[in-house]
Amino acid sequence: MKFKDYYAALEVPRDADAETIKKAYRRLARKYHPDVSKEPGAEARFKEVNEAYDTLRDAEKRAAYDALGQRRPGEEFEAPQDWREHFASGAFAGFEDVDLADLLDALGRHHRGARGHAPRPRAGRDYDLTAALSVEDAHRGTTLELQLQRPEGPQTLHVTVPPGVTEGQKLRLRGKGGPGRDGGPAGDIYVHLQLLPHPRYRVDGKDLYFDLALAPWEAALGAQVEVPTLDGDVLLTVPPGTHSAQKLRLRGRGLGAGADRGNLYAVVHIEVPPTLSARERELFEALAQESRFDPRSQQGEAQR
Repeated sequence: MKFKDYYAALEVPRDADAETIKKAYRRLARKYHPDVSKEPGAEARFKEVNEAYDTLRDAEKRAAYDALGQRRPGEEFEAPQDWREHFASGAFAGFEDVDLADLLDALGRHHRGARGHAPRPRAGRDYDLTAALSVEDAHRGTTLELQLQRPEGPQTLHVTVPPGVTEGQKLRLRGKGGPGRDGGPAGDIYVHLQLLPHPRYRVDGKDLYFDLALAPWEAALGAQVEVPTLDGDVLLTVPPGTHSAQKLRLRGRGLGAGADRGNLYAVVHIEVPPTLSARERELFEALAQESRFDPRSQQGEAQR
């Protein structure tokens, strides 16, 4: 049979603990999931990661695998006689044309049934999926159609996303994962949410930011301007003397729900007219003569 380096497949050292292996699996499963990854060979890499995790997450199968030693991936080898006597006695009819994963899985079933007492219940496999959704869908809630690649074939899932979810939030579908063994509970499916880039808003946790253009007189005199929010347009009060890059907060207009909802921030950009009429030029020239405001002197004071 051909050797498979399961540690290399999960990109972990051979002495990695169970938690490190689990984290590596979840990271790689998200990276190479066929519904998410655009990399060539992603589906084959996804299957390789799942096969490696199925062996290394099981203490008995991992012990038998480690006892085979370290070889080159794809190298043809035959299990030593002492290994067969210790691990495989009575577990497999023969070793010709055997796949390494099938052999280790057979060992696990054999050992659990040969202890002279009822096999220990084992929970089914957990699955991880990544789902991308718009900021609007995250705010209002939606139903996603996702594809899960199970060993027995693909499965279509309809996942309800509640209103107010945020970037990185995880939805748990309890009992929807792999079947349990020997009376153990079924595994779970974890859906990791990612927000798609938005043409207007920038997302920072539960807070949203957008750029607000103001005319010089609106910034200087103050104004009431209509701005977009996830719940529709609202009037924003611009206080007199507002400056460029200032953030004007609309409390509770960001992401999330209830008391934990984030804020919406309008980031001010002051725009000047690209061209001036004769009257506008006259007014600006009058202002230049009348005003004693010097923005550069304030900048110098700030630097000192």
